[in-house]
Amino acid sequence: MQQVDPKYQALFTPWKIGNVEIKNRIVMCPMGGTSLFGWMEHTGNHFDKEAAKFFIEKAKNNVGLIIPGIAPIRSTFMGQWLYQNKKMFVELKEFMDEIHKYGAKLFIQITAGMGRSWAIPTPLVMLHNAPVVRDIIKPIINIPYQSASPSELPSRWSDKVKCRAITVKEIEEIIDAFAKTAELCKEAGVDGIEVHAVHEGYLLDQFTLKYTNKRTDEWGGSFENRYRFPVEIVKAIKAKCGQDYPVSLRYSVTSKVKDFCVGALPGEEYTEIGRDMEESEKAAKYLQDAGYDMLNADNGTYDSWYWAHPPMYMPLNCNLDDVAHIKKFVDIPVVCAGRMEPDVGAKAVEEGLIDGVGVARQFLADSKWVTKLIENRMEDIKPCICCHNACFNMSHYKGVANAQSIYDASHIARCALNPTVMQSDKYKLIPAKKQKNIAVIGGGIGGMEAAIVCAKRGHKVTLYEKSDRLGGVFIAAAAPSYKEKDRMLIAWYEREIAKYPSITIKMNTEVTDVASLQADEIIVATGAKARKLPVKGAEKAVEAVEYLLGKKQVGDKVVIIGGGLTGCEIAYELYLEGKQPMIVEMKNDLIVADGVCLANSSYLRDFFTANKVPTYLETGLSEITDTGVIVKNKAGEIMSIDADSVILSVGYTPAPVVPKQKHVHIIGDAKAVGNLRTVIWGAWDVCTKL
Repeated sequence: MQQVDPKYQALFTPWKIGNVEIKNRIVMCPMGGTSLFGWMEHTGNHFDKEAAKFFIEKAKNNVGLIIPGIAPIRSTFMGQWLYQNKKMFVELKEFMDEIHKYGAKLFIQITAGMGRSWAIPTPLVMLHNAPVVRDIIKPIINIPYQSASPSELPSRWSDKVKCRAITVKEIEEIIDAFAKTAELCKEAGVDGIEVHAVHEGYLLDQFTLKYTNKRTDEWGGSFENRYRFPVEIVKAIKAKCGQDYPVSLRYSVTSKVKDFCVGALPGEEYTEIGRDMEESEKAAKYLQDAGYDMLNADNGTYDSWYWAHPPMYMPLNCNLDDVAHIKKFVDIPVVCAGRMEPDVGAKAVEEGLIDGVGVARQFLADSKWVTKLIENRMEDIKPCICCHNACFNMSHYKGVANAQSIYDASHIARCALNPTVMQSDKYKLIPAKKQKNIAVIGGGIGGMEAAIVCAKRGHKVTLYEKSDRLGGVFIAAAAPSYKEKDRMLIAWYEREIAKYPSITIKMNTEVTDVASLQADEIIVATGAKARKLPVKGAEKAVEAVEYLLGKKQVGDKVVIIGGGLTGCEIAYELYLEGKQPMIVEMKNDLIVADGVCLANSSYLRDFFTANKVPTYLETGLSEITDTGVIVKNKAGEIMSIDADSVILSVGYTPAPVVPKQKHVHIIGDAKAVGNLRTVIWGAWDVCTKL
């Protein structure tokens, strides 16, 4: 092994979980959608060859411990128990032999279920509330079973769904199924099991928490009764597999919950209704004594989802202090996840604060990041920007349960920045049969991605950018203080594109006549332009991009017109700067957008509520004045809002320099306004076919 930078050295020391030795401290944490037993893309359980390829690549690239995404103990569709498909465990054994060749270890994560956290898609809400239809489709998808909870509870996703209480018989079946499945995993050479989960407000966690467990039988009430379900599971696994077979537990140290669907922000003073630190100190020891060999830990529930799935607004290493605290109360290894940075993680391991560093979505953005770390090539690591646009894009807003498409529901754990993840058959780089001269107009993310893909396939590329900098509108998007990973991504692209001799970059060059380019194919990636509002005084406003780029300054009291993602991020940045933002939005909620993960949107909504940021929903702009704005709400009431400045963030319209025609391909926001996923995947859709 190459000499690792001393500040990362602690990450590359061996450790043990039970009797299983792990070669280094880097744990690839589980991500839903990466199960080796399939997710939702097939009816019933199967050995997922795409996931297998994905994990073998990680094993080749120096990961110590791999934990694939959750495998429901009973499949979402058709209701098959995992242990019933013996064939897939035969295939699993062959896979494990391959994994072990590279020195990696692998634990299979099995989930008891989601309970009220099941992200019920909006169409299924209607079926859930139609008993006759619900019963007809039950053999295919049993909606009441999927969302069954400790007690009758409100769904996290829909105010129209009541989750029924799970029965004692169902609990006992789940415990038995865990033991049978674990035994088959052990026989297949799997190094250990991870029980999912006293974590993130999933079913087992709901049993442990007072605010979600109102049972009066032996599965509720006292501390021991509330924790009985996960305790009985580990006991059953150990009884089948032996005391030496390692069993990890996905564990949330504290819940960070103020109320149903209301989380607690970092540093906020609040009353915990879930698991507080005092109970967690007791629970961690209790679960260890029951038989668990490791805690794979962070914080939060689906009511405070941004702790377990931290967006860019959350601090780096956001769970480390709490996880390090809980380690003092147990003798088993403890892993910490949540925007963990390698240098901070290494220092924490060296100081004995934690035993392993949990990383998940960085493996999607760059599957070779550990190898690059070892080789001291940090600048070559493509950073995860915590957008969740493809890996976990369950979006939710008022009146809509889960707006995620059926395709995305069955294909989570893909990556906005890296289309090849879990899609190796759809997105692959095949050398071009004939080298072409390709012109790319626009040096934003889409244009740069297109140029790189074309160059990798053997084409010669000329990239035209009208400004003096690459990055396009993403430069503005990356401007807020909390977008350090976005800025790192732009820098990564600038370095990456410079590696290809076949790419010529022409800066400060605006293309007005594509016929003069002498190119075989032309890719138009000129982005979008800000939408204008036909209101009196519109010229007094500052455009969102103008503010983000620092071209125009704003005063202390600022009205933001538009409560979409960009408008809310601007309001958040203004608040962090000590200013007084106010949001005016025509729709009935903030961030009414598909593809924006609830973990991201709920942070901003909770932040504005907790910090009393004035928000005017179902309210339209009538006029911008010298002293603020005049608006009109749903009831027809006209109000004046005083402000020093007004920022317009009301969306964009595509701005291609030429229309689509033969040999002209329009991509990214120039084709249809979207996000980085649509921009990058769209570039691959075009460029892999040229």
